[in-house]
Amino acid sequence: MEVKTVARYVRISSTKVRKVARAVKGKPVEDGLSALGFMPHRSARVLGKIIRSAVANAEQKPDIEVDNLSIANIVVNQGPSLKRFRPRAMGRATRILKRTSHITVVLAEE
Repeated sequence: MEVKTVARYVRISSTKVRKVARAVKGKPVEDGLSALGFMPHRSARVLGKIIRSAVANAEQKPDIEVDNLSIANIVVNQGPSLKRFRPRAMGRATRILKRTSHITVVLAEE
């Protein structure tokens, strides 16, 4: 049985989240959460919250054993970018892209 949790419009670049997600994919939930706790990246905290949310979703289903869950898949897609402008020299302005991402975590029983 699988449990899926989706976090949309997370204000962090998808490439930064993918770097941390590769390190956790395929591990048991407890090992993944403990590994994320020691990572200095901001995306590690975001992924930890989403994985804990997926575990809470799994607790609501009576036929799933929460102790046997592992992180089956983490998909990080790019969301819409917020477009901002920054003043530059000689009256010019440059575009700043504040990127967002959509993160999907799938937990499965081992």
